Amino acid sequence: MPTHHNAGLAIEVKHNDVEFALRLLKRQVQKSGLIQELRRRRQYEKPSERRRRQKRVGIKNTRKRELLLRG
Repeated sequence: MPTHHNAGLAIEVKHNDVEFALRLLKRQVQKSGLIQELRRRRQYEKPSERRRRQKRVGIKNTRKRELLLRG
């Protein structure tokens, strides 16, 4: 199931400050998960491996949510 929410990444360069704009772009790319997805898609992932990975991510998110609710 492809996700296309990463297609809209854009940064406006203000006052010719390219270094700052590049930092902002890198932060946006990191938050969107684009790099992780590209690395994951570098090679074929079997459906069983995909399910295992998704289950691990779900467990991780559940633990994180429970930790936030407790503390």
